[in-house]
Amino acid sequence: MKGCFILQRRFVYIGHNIAVFLKEKYGVKDFCGYILLRPSYNFLKSQKDINYTNLLLDEEIHKDFKKVKLDIDYLRWLEKEYGIPNLWPYLKVDRVIMSNQAVREYPYDISPYTYEEMLKIMQVKAKAILDFLEKEKPDFIFASVIGSIGVSLLYHIAKKKNIKIWVLLPTSMKNTYTLSEHYSYFTEVEKKASGADKEPTAVSIEKAKRFIRDFRSHPAPYYDESSPQKQPVFRYQQMKFLLPHNLLKIFLWTAKYIRHHYQSDERHDYTYQGPFNYIRDGIKRKLRNLIGNRDLLDKFNPTDDFVFFPLHYEPEISLLLQAPSFTDQIHVANMMARSLPVGCLLYVKEHPQMARYRPRSFYKQLKKIPNIKLLDPSITSFQIIPHAKLIIVITGAAGWEATILGKPVITLGKIFFNKLSFVGKCPKIEDLPLVIKKMLENPRYDEDELTRYIAAIIEESADVNIQYLWERETDITKIKKGVEKMADFLAKKLNLQKSA
Repeated sequence: MKGCFILQRRFVYIGHNIAVFLKEKYGVKDFCGYILLRPSYNFLKSQKDINYTNLLLDEEIHKDFKKVKLDIDYLRWLEKEYGIPNLWPYLKVDRVIMSNQAVREYPYDISPYTYEEMLKIMQVKAKAILDFLEKEKPDFIFASVIGSIGVSLLYHIAKKKNIKIWVLLPTSMKNTYTLSEHYSYFTEVEKKASGADKEPTAVSIEKAKRFIRDFRSHPAPYYDESSPQKQPVFRYQQMKFLLPHNLLKIFLWTAKYIRHHYQSDERHDYTYQGPFNYIRDGIKRKLRNLIGNRDLLDKFNPTDDFVFFPLHYEPEISLLLQAPSFTDQIHVANMMARSLPVGCLLYVKEHPQMARYRPRSFYKQLKKIPNIKLLDPSITSFQIIPHAKLIIVITGAAGWEATILGKPVITLGKIFFNKLSFVGKCPKIEDLPLVIKKMLENPRYDEDELTRYIAAIIEESADVNIQYLWERETDITKIKKGVEKMADFLAKKLNLQKSA
């Protein structure tokens, strides 16, 4: 058996160590990889645990677009064979190509490429990936985030070639991740919850009931770092950099960053955020923070007749991949507001992780909508949800939390809890007034269906804190120890037996 690992940014340390466990515990010897960043590639080339047969570096492929002629006939063939249904979705999901974000900081939104250059990028990456798959012939692919042209192409091409692909997805239950054959839905969970696979056991049903009881007693976000208590939602928090010891840290870190910039070979890569862009965008952000937006906020009144729309973190795959028709959140909020019955307000609250990034102009546009109230981002969703008549999300975790709390929910994009029959779905924004009317007049809720679904998640997931290991842990030994349960879970999906 041969595995192909898609390794994005710091996920390289997680994915590589899962591969190490598959080798050491389950006897899988052959691996190849699609790598997105040069430091990740350098790490894999220097390690001695696994001899990858091929490591395809996205940054190197990307450079080739400047050397080739545009081949429209090839792109038309590619669109016919692998279009979804055309090639635009591959481009739109890539925030670097479309907006230069990640290289520049939100709200920067100007592509560094012309239309012809975008097509050339598509051309060189598609050819490289097709050649890679033809040469390596992996039996399975393991991925974390489907969030760039190359990874999206690899995913859909592999699907059409009937190569088994497992995508690592958070379940929105604390420290719990599942593996799915789709990037938006929990395919294995759905089979179990519906009875298509073995039904959840009585033990799992009891665990699910306990989880629901505990969550309703003490609701909390599945990822602590996204809570208002962990984010600088107040102006005084955003200005702490002015304290002398913080200024010294910033100066030393910036000097180190600039020195690294001139010593590193990655400074020429297209996804690289250089120190000068970082400094420039950081200064702009701090000036926005200094001006602030608290004068635009409204007081939360739980006795109001209101529908709740929590804004989404962006740019992220929750919008770009799972809801590409709803990426303009001002337009979405406007359509929601005009879809409400007379006398009903739309309460909008900022995502805590976006409070320091969002420009004042964004909120001023929202405030132009007559029946919108803009809430303080320091208020938690759990203070708002119990009083709302309805919660509308694009794909956000707040919709899942509201569902567990027994509140009526409407989703616009593709998200795992759409599988629940009582969750309202509205993939076409023009249908929203009727969907809202139906959900307000005849709200449905099925505790047994929810319990069975959560029980299926419990059985079809691994208890591992991937988010912490991905974003915060720097000790490779601890990362390896932390991912062992996920490696075992993947081995189970691959029907592997432990080596003697």
